[in-house]
Amino acid sequence: MSNTITTTDFNFPNQKSVYRGKVREVYNIDDELLVMVATDRLSAFDVVLPKGIPYKGQILNQIATKFMELTADIVPNWLIATPDPSVAVGHLCTPFKVEMVIRGYLSGHAAREYALGKRTICGVSMPEGLKENDKFPTPIITPTTKADNGEHDADISREDILAKGIVSEEDYLVLEKYTRALFQRGTEIAASRGLILVDTKYEFGKTKEGVIVLIDEIHTPDSSRYFYSEGYQERQDKGEEQKQLSKEFVRRWLIQNGFQGLEGQQIPDMSDEYIETVSERYIELYEKILGEKFVKADISNINERIEKNVLAYLQNR
Repeated sequence: MSNTITTTDFNFPNQKSVYRGKVREVYNIDDELLVMVATDRLSAFDVVLPKGIPYKGQILNQIATKFMELTADIVPNWLIATPDPSVAVGHLCTPFKVEMVIRGYLSGHAAREYALGKRTICGVSMPEGLKENDKFPTPIITPTTKADNGEHDADISREDILAKGIVSEEDYLVLEKYTRALFQRGTEIAASRGLILVDTKYEFGKTKEGVIVLIDEIHTPDSSRYFYSEGYQERQDKGEEQKQLSKEFVRRWLIQNGFQGLEGQQIPDMSDEYIETVSERYIELYEKILGEKFVKADISNINERIEKNVLAYLQNR
């Protein structure tokens, strides 16, 4: 098996703390900078799977970096530098405790809720008469709570967010505005690559100066669902599954093997051969989403490479 990075244990100069998320590990440097390492861990159904996926962290980090650059003119973001293929460095921010999910199509979680007969999700009405993967008349925002590691994110309405004081109304209006602007830009970029941006999620935080900025990842296959534009309508008309680019293929494999993250369920064994196919799919996602060839970084000793590159950046900034 190729070398993967599934956990880190760095000790950088002026390091204050480490936060370990489902996929990323974030190092606080002097309460000023965050060093975010995108690991090769794979999460599905809010569960971290036992084996890493070669190059996955590099792929996520580089897609997110590119889209931060492509959207910086409409929404400010936390990013300062990418000293390593798997690392982003940015401003220390206080994250909002909600994830802003926006959906242009009836897919994934929304489609599963719709199939159960529900016509409201997160306080937002969904029209009657839709089939799975049909386009909504206008994109809908369906926020979730931001769960701790091991916990499940939960749907929440705008009204509940405001009533519970999770986000102030003034800030929430900015989050909604930014979410719609980013989704519009992402939709345009996807269309230029022959793709449809189906749904995605954004996370935001506040800098020490009180500025709301985009943080974490953007438009990656872990946070977004893409369909191929070509043949989309034909497949809808025939009631066929859409050809898609996202980690949904992993979720489906897990479901087929009896796992949906429910209590008492065992994670199925992922063979080395299956891991390699997942890695290949992520590379395909990268090349299609960004429209450029993926260049594999040296993974003979990822931890050593990351430590060396981050130390050099911190010493020279």
